[in-house]
Amino acid sequence: MYFTDRGIEELAARRGEEDVKLAWLADRLSEFVDLNPDFEVPIERLATWLARLDDDED
Repeated sequence: MYFTDRGIEELAARRGEEDVKLAWLADRLSEFVDLNPDFEVPIERLATWLARLDDDED
């Protein structure tokens, strides 16, 4: 188990039943990066990965 799995599990346990809009998530990610600029690259990679999930692979 990765250390981050605990955070993901907590998120699912606490908020897993909620519906959120992607605009809300984007705002929270931007807010997080503003507060934690050292995490800009991983958040950018996560956001890009999420945005491209449905893209057809060549």
